[in-house]
Amino acid sequence: MSLQQSFEAAVAASKTLDAKPDNDILLQLYSLYKQATEGDVNIEPPANMFDFVGKAKYDAWANLRGKSREDAMQQYIDLVNKLKG
Repeated sequence: MSLQQSFEAAVAASKTLDAKPDNDILLQLYSLYKQATEGDVNIEPPANMFDFVGKAKYDAWANLRGKSREDAMQQYIDLVNKLKG
């Protein structure tokens, strides 16, 4: 199975986890997914200073700047496999 196929399988598996991960794990999944699918952050940070969720998501993705799409895919796969237990 190719890395892309494994990544797509992990994305599907992430939607069927037994328990909802905590917010830190959800942010990791989000940022790794965005890095794997879009590369470095390509949007402006939220303009609304009270958009705490948007800011957290932006910051999590921005912290991965420079990580290759392949590394992000592999880390996403590893994280989902760990969550599946």
